Amino acid sequence: MAVIKVKALAYGRLRAPDLDTMEEFLTHFGMIRSGRTDDALFMRGTDPSHHIHVTEKGEPAFVGFAYLADREEDLAVLAATSGASAVEDIDEPGGGKRVRLREPNGYQIEVVHGIEELPPITVSRGLNNSGAEPLRRAGDVLRLGASPSPVKRIGHGVIATPKVVETARWFQDTLGLLCSDNVYAGAEDNIIGSFNRCDRGDEFTDHHTLFCIHHERAGLNHLSFEIPDIDAVFMDHEYLSSLGKYDHMWGVGRHLLGSQVFDYWCDPWNHVHERWADTDRLTAATPPNLISAEIGLSSQWGEGAPQKFVDHVSP
Repeated sequence: MAVIKVKALAYGRLRAPDLDTMEEFLTHFGMIRSGRTDDALFMRGTDPSHHIHVTEKGEPAFVGFAYLADREEDLAVLAATSGASAVEDIDEPGGGKRVRLREPNGYQIEVVHGIEELPPITVSRGLNNSGAEPLRRAGDVLRLGASPSPVKRIGHGVIATPKVVETARWFQDTLGLLCSDNVYAGAEDNIIGSFNRCDRGDEFTDHHTLFCIHHERAGLNHLSFEIPDIDAVFMDHEYLSSLGKYDHMWGVGRHLLGSQVFDYWCDPWNHVHERWADTDRLTAATPPNLISAEIGLSSQWGEGAPQKFVDHVSP
């Protein structure tokens, strides 16, 4: 039995020495500033969340992930567990309360509640005339907006770790995550990857909110964000490429596990950020799968993962 069941990933927290440069990258990436202090930058998407990305000023680093508690009472339950902080007021734009913990690799995990919500930002996108619905846009022409297409929300975070099973189990036992797929190499008990989603009962939720991937060093592999549609993935790939300022890591392609159409880019300090559209959604009733790495970590189309992506860790 899990201590609590979180309902979504709230934000990722990084450090970088220049907040202006980070804001420029994230603006090109499709986010919008929602708060700024002398020491931190807060960026939002078009959904109501006050922020989905936090950058503290400092030497480049991955600080950790934050998850949304279902109820404020869950914070008190979590605070009573070993190693957890007390329930704290969040002294940052958006306010709210949180409990802080450390996952098995030493990274900070925040569980938050009551952060201010902002008015959602409306995004108008055309329908597609295709397949079994050739008249969804009957009589209307398709004209896409300019890049960058706006980020909608944060979807998942991926942590590299030498202890995949222990890390995944901590998130399952502490935050109520459910295994969607375990990935093995060689023997079936040699688990090198674990995809985990939030337990929302009969409510459909993303195929994964957390992916743990084996690496000899622990750190961030990437943060992942949903954008409006597949057109936006391709358009903004061209847009970010045209800037000539940022390192492209992988894409465009479509994953097998999770099924997202993806594109990966590095910020100026080599933290990888993914933009994606379209994902599998599951309920708690879906059982976990065990699948080989040769199949599970492949793409349905597009190039395979380059070695620089496979090996990437931001401590």
